[in-house]
Amino acid sequence: MTNALVSVQIVPKTKDHEDVIPYVDEAIKVIDEAGVKYEVSPLETTMEGNLSDLFRVIEKMNERMVDLGCSSIISQVKVYYNPSGASMDELTEKYRT
Repeated sequence: MTNALVSVQIVPKTKDHEDVIPYVDEAIKVIDEAGVKYEVSPLETTMEGNLSDLFRVIEKMNERMVDLGCSSIISQVKVYYNPSGASMDELTEKYRT
């Protein structure tokens, strides 16, 4: 059972002030490779899983940015933690049509 929802927005400082979208795409690829459930929205991506696993994914996202040549990264993170279980679907089902 998953116990956390973690939303992350990653803001890399690029080498020559290039467009950050290709870097964000790479960060999302890290999430996809981790095999966790996730949803991409315009300003952040929300993951569902166990809190410690999701924090490791964020660490890997930052490491990928460094591998791509970013000198620094801002990761804005929001966490919803519920030991009894956490689900994106349950929290948003009343808004879906």
